[in-house]
Amino acid sequence: MPSPTVDRLSPEYYEPARVPPRLAALAGPPDTLPSGSPAKVGILDLAFEHQAGRTELVGRYQKSPLQLMRPLYVDPHLPDMAFVYVMATGGGIAQADRYRMDVRCGPDTRVHVTTQAATKVYGMEHDYATQLVRLTAEPGSYVEYLPDPLIPFARARFYQHTSVTVAPGATAVVGETVAAGRLARDERHAYHHLATDLEFRRPDGTLLAVDTLRLEAGAAAGPAVQAGHDHVSSLFVVTDRAPKEIADALHAALAFLELPYGVSILPHDCGAWIRILGDSPPRIAEAQHAAWSSVRRLLTDGPAPDLRKP
Repeated sequence: MPSPTVDRLSPEYYEPARVPPRLAALAGPPDTLPSGSPAKVGILDLAFEHQAGRTELVGRYQKSPLQLMRPLYVDPHLPDMAFVYVMATGGGIAQADRYRMDVRCGPDTRVHVTTQAATKVYGMEHDYATQLVRLTAEPGSYVEYLPDPLIPFARARFYQHTSVTVAPGATAVVGETVAAGRLARDERHAYHHLATDLEFRRPDGTLLAVDTLRLEAGAAAGPAVQAGHDHVSSLFVVTDRAPKEIADALHAALAFLELPYGVSILPHDCGAWIRILGDSPPRIAEAQHAAWSSVRRLLTDGPAPDLRKP
């Protein structure tokens, strides 16, 4: 957990150090509650340790709209693994919201973090919203961060920065799925601006890999972005295991699903990753689960569980 002197409610804690210029230009006081007001700052700070044969949640700080219930142990193949469902009591992210989530996984822990439902980013007239995610996987730990899809509504303005620190001997599996919008309302790429940054580093700060996404209304249909598809999904696996084994497993898992995808080894041979395009939410979810399960079988000798959600 952070030092007791850290003020989690100070802007220096929950504001990103840098916001992409296109979003930064939109900064300004909203006509609703300003950033920093009650219910506009969501904080979740979790610490896990391996105790008495299983992973235990040993530290927790939460501030609505972010919260969680107790960890669950639902995987018969990994009975010591803690499963955590993050909940947002506000139903979605609104203008001037600032969220931050920290998850520290101690040595030899096994932790799976997901969300209770898709993350909805509402339309905005003023300012923008941000979310910071900080994951730490210490030696011997196995950490999965697989949130449900991000759905930007029309006129959404959102920036997410995810930083994953992976110690030698640890494994981090991180997934991300972004939808084009509320498809049932025929909102496709109607958001104002959507930006995400994902970074993997060693504890000494050495940069392993970076993935950057910048989407604007009307500019996401090109072949280098989404090629007209409604969903883009990625899965990153950073581990000491031979990266070609991981890449081959990911390729074999998706080769028969008839979806556009690509597999590649990450820089510094620190792992492998996959990106998938599609138009059907169930097909994308099936592909993501197949990729995740292939990694699970390779690294833990067991399949990914079926996580039922309301």
